[in-house]
Formats: sequence, C-alpha cells, structure tokens
Amino acid sequence: MGPARQCQVCNEAQSKYKCPSCLSPYCSLLCFKKHKETPCAKPESNQEKSIVPELPVEKPLAAVEPSEVLQIVQLECIASSREIRDALKDESLQKLILEIDGSPDAENALDEAMELEVFRIFTDKILSALCP
Repeated sequence: MGPARQCQVCNEAQSKYKCPSCLSPYCSLLCFKKHKETPCAKPESNQEKSIVPELPVEKPLAAVEPSEVLQIVQLECIASSREIRDALKDESLQKLILEIDGSPDAENALDEAMELEVFRIFTDKILSALCP
C-alpha cells in the first residue's frame, strides 16, 4: 500500500484518503470539508497514476423527482460508513462503478450491474447506511 501519510489538514492523524482534485492526503470527512473551503487543483504531472477518467464538470442530473436526489446528510451517512468504505476497496467493484458512470447508457449499465451479486450487496449496504 505504501508509506503512511499524515493528514495535511489537521496534521494529527494518519491519512486514509486523498483529495480527488489535488491528491492532498486527509483523514476524515471533517478534514475533507475543511480542505475544500479553499479551492485546489490537480498537480501537474507527466505520468498519470490513476486509471480513473476525469469526469465532466457539468454532468447533468438525470433525476426527475427531487425525492430521487440524496440530501447532504444522507451522503454524509454513506461517506462515514466503514462497511461501504471497506466494500469500495474491491478493485472489481471500483471498475464496475467506473464503467457505469462512464457509460453512454448509464441506466442500462446500472440495470446490468444489478444482476451481479457483488453490486447488489454493495447497493444494499448503501441503502441501509442512509440516515433517516
């Protein structure tokens, strides 16, 4: 996995995550929010380390009903779930999520993914993590 890094926000805890924009290490959702108070940018690099494609800035929301959009508190519940974070360590699940997100027909790709047990279990974990 590589050497442990210190959180560059609080400088107290070991970092578990990296900012998707600037790759700065942070340890928690609280530190991530504090980090995002200041705009950051991806560092210039000749070699791209990640296989994650850059997402378009203005990705349209496909939800028809406002009730279909998760609220901030619900997203925080998902983000703070250790069970979900552990599940996301699975590289095949990561690849599947990227394929769905990058698909021109994401809804169909999502339907196909729901036929896979690993994805169904993951979505069940997300639904059970939602706070009321």
